[in-house]
Amino acid sequence: MEHESFFNAIRQGEVAQINSALQENSALVNIRDQRGSTPLILAAYYNHGPIVGLLLEHGAMVDEKDSVGNTALMGVCFKGFVDVAAQLMKAGANVNITNVMGASCLIFAVTFNQPDIARLLISHGADVAIKDTRGNTALDHAKMQGFGHLEEILIEK
Repeated sequence: MEHESFFNAIRQGEVAQINSALQENSALVNIRDQRGSTPLILAAYYNHGPIVGLLLEHGAMVDEKDSVGNTALMGVCFKGFVDVAAQLMKAGANVNITNVMGASCLIFAVTFNQPDIARLLISHGADVAIKDTRGNTALDHAKMQGFGHLEEILIEK
């Protein structure tokens, strides 16, 4: 299967097609698209838990970054996909990894008003003290956006 077809199958949630392609060519598991995304990053972004699981079973590197330094976990943190976030953390995803702007998964969760993800990250050891390149923590982002419910979650930590 050609690379673009493989990525399209991921976008469309074609589990059987992805499984077949990985059986034929295991190297597909960590290829990159034009934006630097891996299959795992893309599957997570589209909330395709079964494909995420399949890719992890085939050795997908859970903390690989795209061209701007975002991981699969970062993508689900801003999208709010709790089940896939839990799946990635169970597979060992680093909750404190940062992108080129210094944003952590927790900063993404707070910035995009995802309290369930924020709680999940904190329960898995997310560091509330991480600052982005502007010097802001997740709590600073919660305050700037007026997300009092997220401030409470972060302060309770």
